[in-house]
Amino acid sequence: MQVKKQLTLRAGTFLILFLFTSDKANTEFIIKSVNLFIQPRNEVQRGTNVSLICQAEVSQSPGSNPNYEYIFYKDYEMLLTEKTTATHWFYSIPDARVFHSGKYECAVVIGHQNKKSGSTDLTVKGLLTPVLSVDQQRLKEGDNVTAVCTAEGEMGSLMFSFRDGPVELYRKSTNTQKVEQKLAFEHKRMRTVNMFCYYSISLGSKIEISNNSNVIDIDIQELGITPEINVMPSANVIEGDLLTFSCNVDMTYQKNSELRISLVHGHTTLGLNMGQKTYNMSAKANDSGQYECIASLGAIHKSSSVNITVNQLFSVPALSIHPPEVFEGEHFDITCHTDIIASVRIQREDIKYFIYKEKTLVISNYRYSNTARNVTNGKYMCVAKANGIIKESSNVLFRAKVLVSQPEIRVDAPPVIVDKHFWIHCHSQNGSLPIIYTLKRNNITVNRTEVSNPHEKARFIAMISAPSDISSYFCEAENNGKISVKMSQRLNETVIVPVGKPLFTVIPIPGNIEEGEDVTLICGIPKGSPPINFSFYGNSHTPINTTTVQSNSSSFVLSAVSRQKSGNYYCEAFNLANKLSKSDIISIEVSLAKWKKILTVAFCLLILALVVIFIVLRYKAKRVGVNNKESVWSEKPPDISDEGILQLPNEGDVEYTEVVHSQPLDPTRIPLRKGTDTVYSELQTQGSPDHINHQGLLEYAELNYDLPAPVD
Repeated sequence: MQVKKQLTLRAGTFLILFLFTSDKANTEFIIKSVNLFIQPRNEVQRGTNVSLICQAEVSQSPGSNPNYEYIFYKDYEMLLTEKTTATHWFYSIPDARVFHSGKYECAVVIGHQNKKSGSTDLTVKGLLTPVLSVDQQRLKEGDNVTAVCTAEGEMGSLMFSFRDGPVELYRKSTNTQKVEQKLAFEHKRMRTVNMFCYYSISLGSKIEISNNSNVIDIDIQELGITPEINVMPSANVIEGDLLTFSCNVDMTYQKNSELRISLVHGHTTLGLNMGQKTYNMSAKANDSGQYECIASLGAIHKSSSVNITVNQLFSVPALSIHPPEVFEGEHFDITCHTDIIASVRIQREDIKYFIYKEKTLVISNYRYSNTARNVTNGKYMCVAKANGIIKESSNVLFRAKVLVSQPEIRVDAPPVIVDKHFWIHCHSQNGSLPIIYTLKRNNITVNRTEVSNPHEKARFIAMISAPSDISSYFCEAENNGKISVKMSQRLNETVIVPVGKPLFTVIPIPGNIEEGEDVTLICGIPKGSPPINFSFYGNSHTPINTTTVQSNSSSFVLSAVSRQKSGNYYCEAFNLANKLSKSDIISIEVSLAKWKKILTVAFCLLILALVVIFIVLRYKAKRVGVNNKESVWSEKPPDISDEGILQLPNEGDVEYTEVVHSQPLDPTRIPLRKGTDTVYSELQTQGSPDHINHQGLLEYAELNYDLPAPVD
């Protein structure tokens, strides 16, 4: 453990010393600036000795001697690196060339410090004039000459060019000082080539071009192998005439085994080795044109030509069909004829005609007749022959037109909706185009259209106001006048009648609906094709019920309604016509049940009676005096007449009651009275209507404050 601590202490001491030493070393010097100088100047002539001086200005501690690393750059590419203790360093360019032109920089590195100079341009003027040499100056057409262009002492990538005046003969790029190339010359006559060369060097975005080299004249002698072409009997002949071609060259070269002579017409070689033979052919109309004799010796080709005109013995036959349009069952004629003949050779009777159908001979005559039908359809052509010349007409397609078939009538995107536009299609399965389609309604023309394209369809827009109107439509088709008219069946499609405005009914009558009753909601429409979708809605447009039926009405029962069911109700209806129709709104008010009404009235009367009794008792309590002894007596008085003090309806009985108050009287609350106070109270009760209509109860109380009770 102690050894480990000693090792740790030593490592820490070493690290501190290293950091101190390193920091001290870095602070011994500072690179203040780096400058690059070009001697003798920035722009010099070719061949000048140039020096690039990189100088560093460094601040350093006394006695320190840092190591400098100098790096030189040209056009941002490193040229040289050198380590020394000198405060400046040289990069020498002896015998400078244009190649050395460019942007130069230098950098100084001391330890971890690095500083770069600014860029300085060096321009070297003057390219060396190249020298041209050849191996021979007199040669024959097709011979090669070896030319050498030299730029002695130049450096870099050089582009050499050989020229004959304004015509460039050859070009090549190289890193060497010269280019050697074999050049060939092909000319039809003797002439002199004035050859020279030059070179160029690319310096970034600029190109420096040298002066032209010396000029060398090269004489070229033409080869005398141009052939002579002959044609017999002449260059203007008639079809069937025999043509003979011959090609001849100078006898000096005739026996040369390498000489080749060919007869060429257009891109076709008719004969080879024409120097030893002739070429014969029977002239045809398409043989007119240029014929060439071409002599070849090595890479040299010489030619001569002649234009041959071959006149027609007779023109190409033409096949025609009459009439041009024929329907099945109608008669037609096919004829073959020629317009031009060479009367010096033949007469019209000398021409024989043959008519073919699908390459099968139909008749050996210039005319063919038949009745149009399916088997007569096909491609027809004719052939004319005379004096061994055979000519064919072009093919003519004959196809008998087909009468239109009965059209079919249908609706686009059924079903049909009353009072809404829809499209009617008419189409015939058979029938040659163009076809005219006519839409009619009850024999009255609604619209007409012509279909000329196989992908085109006859469409008509229509509208009906009742379902029965659908069968009033039909269409007609024709493609050969009125005789070809075909009529379709009557239009038969499903018709949808949109729903009318619904009639919304509530049973019982909305004003007579009480709690607990069943309410029937009925929604009916005056018109509309089933199925019908009915929807019932209550307060806040809340859906109550939705159903689909096959009839024109629907109902829904609200069972045992409560007062919360009060509100606005309505219904909606729609069918496949997708037209939603809404009824008028009916307001439903649910009232209390009868027994609740009776109970409420009774309760109110009871409350009223209690209030009256309470008021009377309060009133009495204020009027009655209290004694230590009270007497109470009752007497049933006689009937009271209409003129009496009280008149009771239906002559009810009145009872008088004397109430004896046994409690002692508080003299402090009620003052003592002398005499007798009498209080009458009448209570009227409802008895049976068959016996007593009214019964009155009268209370009489006499309070004696001073006197004793009476003695019988």
